[in-house]
Amino acid sequence: MKVLVVNGPNLNMLGKRDKNIYGNFSHEDLVKMIEDWGRKNGVEVEVFQSNHEGKILDRLHRLDFDGLVINPGAFTHYSYAIRDALEIVKVPKVEVHISNIHRREEFRRRSVTAEVCDGQISGLGVYGYLLALEYIKKKLEELT
Repeated sequence: MKVLVVNGPNLNMLGKRDKNIYGNFSHEDLVKMIEDWGRKNGVEVEVFQSNHEGKILDRLHRLDFDGLVINPGAFTHYSYAIRDALEIVKVPKVEVHISNIHRREEFRRRSVTAEVCDGQISGLGVYGYLLALEYIKKKLEELT
């Protein structure tokens, strides 16, 4: 069982961004937390981060994973290319946001990518990733 975790633009700057919104975790801390979860749960986890839409598309197009957690960052609100790639990916997938996008600026409240995911977790900090991973693990176990 392999789960891909994709982080979009500016998520590499966690720990440097507004701590009131994004908390104190660095991207390295987030990766370690996710990898630790994978080891404890017997799940192979790959974390991929890019600030470039095309690189995210190329990674998704490899289709070499069984489940997907994606935080598209700002691409959430306008990337129909990532939305279409997610629609092609026929695995359990969850969109995650560290902040509650529904309590922020108006332009952040619309997700063009969520409608092609199983669900969305928003506003629970980095722990939203763990909830998404738990869901995907359970979903994949049910499918086997």
